[in-house]
Amino acid sequence: MSLTFLPFIIFAGLILFSTFKILNEYERGVIFRLGKFSGVRGPGLIILIPGLEKMVKIDLRIVTMDVPPQDIISKDNVTLKVNGVVYFKVSSPEHAIITVENYYHATAQIAQTTLRSVVGQYELDEILSHRDQINARLQEILDDVTEPWGIKVTNVEVKAIDLPIEMQRAMAKQAEAEREKRAKIISAQGEFEASQKLAEAAKVLGEHKDAITLRYLETMREISASGNSTTSFFPIPVEIFKFLSK
Repeated sequence: MSLTFLPFIIFAGLILFSTFKILNEYERGVIFRLGKFSGVRGPGLIILIPGLEKMVKIDLRIVTMDVPPQDIISKDNVTLKVNGVVYFKVSSPEHAIITVENYYHATAQIAQTTLRSVVGQYELDEILSHRDQINARLQEILDDVTEPWGIKVTNVEVKAIDLPIEMQRAMAKQAEAEREKRAKIISAQGEFEASQKLAEAAKVLGEHKDAITLRYLETMREISASGNSTTSFFPIPVEIFKFLSK
């Protein structure tokens, strides 16, 4: 008797399995009844009419999608490879299922073409220094394009910029030359300031005759205080040098 009712038990189990669905907090179910859109349900327990209703599950969490390296020619004709990452989520489950066949694949393709188009509008120096501006521009364009698909682009980041070897060597030489230039400028500025101080000191000594004597005595005191060597000196009045100079 148990074998007789076994097919009915299996059939009833399949009916129950297809009728009751449980969706997590971050999931939604797009319901189609006889092929027509019926509504969005979830989260929690979902009851479907067997044979009449069909559910497509959608994840509402933010998706991290890598954009593979793209060959790009900058505005100043420099060939480089640029890759990035796009953060997006489904904002409208019914549009993500009804409007576009595969919203993930469509978003990936439009991200690649937009990356090539936007980065190609900048020169190399702007690409390296204005990355935040490029990221904001990419996000704005992608968000406008994917909005009808029920997709919300939350952030776009340019991850890496690979330059040709020749360009890397040229930039390294330019950076080294710039460092040497700054070092020479700093050294010349130091020499200039030192010469100004010496000129000011000579002016003060020329205007105040007693300052020469005081400086002479200070030098004698410093020599006598040094214990490294034995030095003999004889104090000579400064007036003698003035007399000899005349």
